[in-house]
Amino acid sequence: MANELSLDLPVVEAEAEEGKRERPRQAARVVYGTREQIEMMSLEDVIAPDHRVRLIWMFVERLDLSAWYREIEAVEGGPGRGAIDPRILVALWLYATVDGVGSARRLAVLCVEQAPYRWLAGGLAINYHTLSDFRTAHVEELDTLLTESAAALMAEGLVELKRVAQDGMRVRASAGAASFHREATLERCRRQACEQVEALRAEVNGDAAGASRRERAARERVAREREERLSAALEHVKARGAKKPAAERENTRASSTDPEARVMKMGDGGFRPAFNVQLATTVDTQVIVGVEVVNIGSDLGQMPPMIEQIEGRYEKVPDEYLVDGGFARTEDIEDCATEGILVYAPVMKPKSSKRAAHEARPDDPPGVAQWRARMETDPAKEIYKDRAATAECVNAIARNRGLRQFLVRGVRKVRAVILWYALAHNLMRSHALRQATLAAAA
Repeated sequence: MANELSLDLPVVEAEAEEGKRERPRQAARVVYGTREQIEMMSLEDVIAPDHRVRLIWMFVERLDLSAWYREIEAVEGGPGRGAIDPRILVALWLYATVDGVGSARRLAVLCVEQAPYRWLAGGLAINYHTLSDFRTAHVEELDTLLTESAAALMAEGLVELKRVAQDGMRVRASAGAASFHREATLERCRRQACEQVEALRAEVNGDAAGASRRERAARERVAREREERLSAALEHVKARGAKKPAAERENTRASSTDPEARVMKMGDGGFRPAFNVQLATTVDTQVIVGVEVVNIGSDLGQMPPMIEQIEGRYEKVPDEYLVDGGFARTEDIEDCATEGILVYAPVMKPKSSKRAAHEARPDDPPGVAQWRARMETDPAKEIYKDRAATAECVNAIARNRGLRQFLVRGVRKVRAVILWYALAHNLMRSHALRQATLAAAA
């Protein structure tokens, strides 16, 4: 019996396997796309009702852009092509900043390829030159928008100018380390650039071919801009060299790419051309209330100008001011104490081991002596912890949105880019604060 079973089992298995091989396989059921199908869908239908691009457009619609409209030369009934609505360009750059897009060329492509950007542009194909020029051409207007938007949040009671933190952030400039040259090299390069400009200008005027003429005019413009940058670099070298001892003047250098950039020590310990971005932020709500850009690598002395800027914007100064040790200059702390501002900054370790760090010196003015004693207390140490959680958090958000290297040159244009970041940041923070208020009231 056992042998019969052992003989029968393989036969059954073999028959089962043979049946599986012979069974016909059913055709796979898949869903096919139909690219020839005609769909009638507006841009409004493509964007979800709660998409954040609608939030940005609602914010832009409430802005007072009358100064921007006054700059448009084309008027109703007059000659010329109509200009693109400034609201569209403002909304595009705000959304691009939030989305981490910092290139005008990339933004121009997105206005054609991606639905949120197409929705904002209203289907318009916008040239990247228009986007690039608009981004840096309205520094004063952007600065005014920052003041008005932050002041509106204060009027709503969402933001208080009570405790403010300031921090500096070094951002790589649009220049390489090899672009820094001494005065003699810059002068030689400038002469060569002048000769090239004259030669190209002569070619443009003497060429009758339209296409070739446009191409040579473009090359002439590039050469002329290079000559202007070299001339500016020479001026910077001479101005900086005049402040140095005679023995050190020869080694003074400036960048032929971005004359206003300076070599600074970066967060990773390396040295690269950069700008020092200063941001002042409310501690409790993380709203940016002050913006400045300098080409000085140190934060020392940057606190008074920012406090003065805040007072000019909102007609009041913060009650408490938090900065790191790089800002702590005794004369600045004393000036703040005179204005009624309590400064929270770490006390530097004394050179002498016989004196405690928080012990007042004989020549300390009253405000500085109070600051030293204040920073020894536990409440002051707890308050100071908010600086890193506020200022450095805002810096990290900007880094995550692409603020790692500037694509523009010069302090003025760099400041325009930072103002876009500040406006975009405050826009998202204002939405979060309003949502939190509604949730708390519910």
